[in-house]
Amino acid sequence: MQKRLNFVAALGLAVTFAMPVQAQDANTVVATVNGKSITLGHLIVARAILPEQYQQLPNDVLFEGILKQLVEQTLLADNFEGTLPKRIPISLENEQRSLIAGETLEAVLSQALSEDTVKVAYDAQYADAEPTKEYNASHILVETEEEALAIQANVDGGADFAAIAKEKSTGPSGSNGGSLGWFGKGAMVPNFEAAVVGLDVGAVSAPVQTQFGWHVIILNETRNTSAPELDAVRAEIEGTLREEAVTTKIQELREAATIDQSGAEGIDPSILSDLSIVE
Repeated sequence: MQKRLNFVAALGLAVTFAMPVQAQDANTVVATVNGKSITLGHLIVARAILPEQYQQLPNDVLFEGILKQLVEQTLLADNFEGTLPKRIPISLENEQRSLIAGETLEAVLSQALSEDTVKVAYDAQYADAEPTKEYNASHILVETEEEALAIQANVDGGADFAAIAKEKSTGPSGSNGGSLGWFGKGAMVPNFEAAVVGLDVGAVSAPVQTQFGWHVIILNETRNTSAPELDAVRAEIEGTLREEAVTTKIQELREAATIDQSGAEGIDPSILSDLSIVE
């Protein structure tokens, strides 16, 4: 008897493995509630719009949780009695409009952000770029010219610049010995930049006035930098291309469309807060 049972079990297993796996697609029904279908597509879309913290959960946990939620939502929706508030179909219309607009933008961006387009934009910006000079400087910021002159004299007399900066500078870099790190032209206010550019490495400036106060500056180093690699500026280039592509597309559509916004004239914007209108 036991051998017979083992044979039957083995036969059932063989039949199971021999059966073709049913293809699964968006229309695959995973559950029904009072005859209404919940499909695999419903689950996938519901997962895609979950908040980021839930996206990290294991798929088996998400599958069970989302299916449970959709079943319960269907039960509650079926139990609704009365007339739907106006905001329901309006919300659906807004959501549909937003989703379709998003698909249009995806198509626009897929062309705008192709690898060839990114490389062309990179070459246009950097291919002929001349090496740029960068400066590494430190400064001591004080309130008056008299204080700055006294500090300059002390530094010229051999005092340690960084030590004085830590003691006397009112700027945020004071605790770091006045170090400003590396910067290029345009990063500093004009008077400060002009003083830095005019210094030799190791030289200390005369007091320089800006809107922040009076500065004594020492130029630590200079260097020439070449154009960055594509990957280093890819995000910046793609951001620019994305913005340009969207702006251009919307402008093209506006120019080709007939748009009449006269109905908005005379409407008090505060009415946007009145939800009773869509109840």
